[in-house]
Amino acid sequence: MRAVRRSKREKKMSITTAQMRFWSPEVRELEPYVPGEQPKIQNILKLNTNENPYPPSPKVVEAVQAVLANSADALRLYPDPDASALKQAIAKQQQVEVAQVFVGNGSDEVLAHIFKAFFIQEQPILYPDITYSFYPVYSQFFGVKTQVLPLNDDFEIVVADYKQANGGIIITNPNAPTSIALGLAAIEEVLQANPDSVVVIDEAYVDFGAESAVKLVEKYENLVVCQTTSKSRSLAGLRVGFAIAQPHLIAALEAVKNSFNSYPMDRFAIAAAVASFEDQAYFEQQCEKVIQSREKLVSELKAIGFVVLPSKANFIFASLPGKDAGELAAELRACGIIVRYFNKPRINQFLRITIGTDDQNQRLVETLKQDILA
Repeated sequence: MRAVRRSKREKKMSITTAQMRFWSPEVRELEPYVPGEQPKIQNILKLNTNENPYPPSPKVVEAVQAVLANSADALRLYPDPDASALKQAIAKQQQVEVAQVFVGNGSDEVLAHIFKAFFIQEQPILYPDITYSFYPVYSQFFGVKTQVLPLNDDFEIVVADYKQANGGIIITNPNAPTSIALGLAAIEEVLQANPDSVVVIDEAYVDFGAESAVKLVEKYENLVVCQTTSKSRSLAGLRVGFAIAQPHLIAALEAVKNSFNSYPMDRFAIAAAVASFEDQAYFEQQCEKVIQSREKLVSELKAIGFVVLPSKANFIFASLPGKDAGELAAELRACGIIVRYFNKPRINQFLRITIGTDDQNQRLVETLKQDILA
């Protein structure tokens, strides 16, 4: 029995090969996803996990407080297994039918249900070589066959590569970690070339300047759009994700959900997310603030020599010619600033930097100028 590659937590536990004999054989082979670091050190500037720098809508606070009314009596009861109020709020905001909405415990869970519902096929699914690193984890977990397609030299998706036999397609748009967005015309080209495969557009960062494929759902029976409230709605701490598709695809997701956990959404999450979707003005204001801060930061980083890929997300992907990205990440950390570094082929000279407030971004720029590059 060979030892498995384990997460940091498991390594700290020093699990022996003998102890692993109790594990299911397939679990011994898993290579789990490693989430971005959540440090507990004070005065650390976290620019590594793409959280929104601004709080959620004040109406979210009111909604959460309402759940606690009457000595939190509502918590005695199970939440609505269908999360009907949330589906209705999403449908109204996205201008779709309620029957076209699926909700889950964060977009990661929704994506997991998507892999189970659609991608266990004879043909491999297709996705880019540089993309959300949970996709290969899901593929291994569910036994999904995969074919990885390289982005071009400008880190863009080559649409022609997706016109081949497949068991499904998943594209992050804007892409992560590159931050580059794909236009709707290109997405339609992929959809039209694959009428018998499910095409999933993962839009975790779409609200920061990209164009959502939700408007294509009515037209294409093979399209699933997945979104989250973690980024643009500042609800990463509550775990609320959703998918939009035609009802026959939503039915498959509901079947998977109810075969796994009938109550993925608790009362706090439902109430908070409903309030967020009902406060469209606040949502738009905060997204615009992040976009403006992003453009300002990009300009300032370019001025000191950085190369920054064109971003439509709440983060940027940047490199500094002549400076090793891993070393730069370590030097920033020593100065109390954490960014995301991926030690992977093709992108190991880039840093993914979350957009903070203007003050936070300025701290980053000044640290680079005065403490690292001086």
